Amino acid sequence: MTTTASTQAPKQKSDVILHYLRPGKKFPNVWCPGCGIGIVMGAFIRMVDKLGYDRDNVVMVSGIGCSSRMPVYMDFNSLHTTHGRALAFATGVKFAKPNMKVVVITGDGDALAIGGNHFIHACRRNIDITTILINNNIYGMTGGQGSPTTPSGANSTTTPFGNAEKHFDPCDLATAAGATYVARSSVYHVPQLEKVISNALEHKGFSLVEAISNCHTYFGRLNRKGDAVSMINSFKENAVPVGKYQKMSDEEKVGKFSIGLLSETEKTEFCDEYQKVVDAHRNDGK
Repeated sequence: MTTTASTQAPKQKSDVILHYLRPGKKFPNVWCPGCGIGIVMGAFIRMVDKLGYDRDNVVMVSGIGCSSRMPVYMDFNSLHTTHGRALAFATGVKFAKPNMKVVVITGDGDALAIGGNHFIHACRRNIDITTILINNNIYGMTGGQGSPTTPSGANSTTTPFGNAEKHFDPCDLATAAGATYVARSSVYHVPQLEKVISNALEHKGFSLVEAISNCHTYFGRLNRKGDAVSMINSFKENAVPVGKYQKMSDEEKVGKFSIGLLSETEKTEFCDEYQKVVDAHRNDGK
């Protein structure tokens, strides 16, 4: 897996985004005007550039969905895989190339529905993969179906009279399953989003960044949330710093969500632990 463009960092900050996009890639992209996924992509690119990573040492893996199209546009080593299997492929890449920076870009449907089992066990293993989960509460690419994060009572094309299922919190799931860095931000809170992405990339172990984003085309329209600007502004109104959120009553938390660093722990990383097993058996055979 190689890239064709120079890995030398751009000299002008204004050129950073273009520097990391694939040369000759046709635009406009597949995202609807106003979609927050492009904001997440910009935040990721700026942090990769700030951290000084060599593009040839970065591998981006994605499955199927609006968010999973992101690696197609960026000039890194990339795998665009089958639906829900991004973390399985990423595990294989990290196992084979443990010194490479492996990043998974996924959505709430891709990661938590068909990919839910892979998500849980990647967290459990604490393998050194950074996962950016863009949560827009719906399947945006395939028709606006309800996802595991579609709020209870919300409308989608598969729940036109309201979602009867209970939704769950990806960050709570990741923390309970064993992820050692878990954070949440939104496409409104760009400086904070950049910070948690940077910290996740530098963390040794499984890291999750949930990026709350807007799908005004489906979720917004079906639930009368307004246009892209209205939905992004609602993130400003409803996001609460995690310290303050933890002190709120259940009634006060209705319609709100916490942002910031939610969990960070130290635990041995899976590839390191596996190498110990290999080394031990090699020594036994001598």
